[in-house]
Amino acid sequence: MNQNTNVTKRSNESARPEPALLPPVDVIEDASGITLFADLPGVPKDKLNLQLQSDSLTIEGEVALETPEGMESGFAEVRLPRYRRVFTLSKELDSEKASAEFKNGLLKLRIPKAEHVQPRKIDIKVA
Repeated sequence: MNQNTNVTKRSNESARPEPALLPPVDVIEDASGITLFADLPGVPKDKLNLQLQSDSLTIEGEVALETPEGMESGFAEVRLPRYRRVFTLSKELDSEKASAEFKNGLLKLRIPKAEHVQPRKIDIKVA
């Protein structure tokens, strides 16, 4: 995954969201944080928006399916050209250190746990 995607923090946006598809998502948790994988086929990087706001993560993307000039779609299974998914995040996660990568319609988002909740080894001194 070569292209990096910025994760931004936004203030309250009161606009009511339009109907959208729910992208399939896998969330993997380990001792140091979570990794989220979201399938967003047809979404170019410039139409992908990630928002972190307090304990909420919002993933939004607009599908950019281009019809060749002079042609018209006779049938379309994807009628909603947008993806949107909202997650509530654990207070143990450090959203300030979130990072994201996006390539070929696959979003990989990593959010580490805050340092104070990560497991740590305690050294034992010989007395």
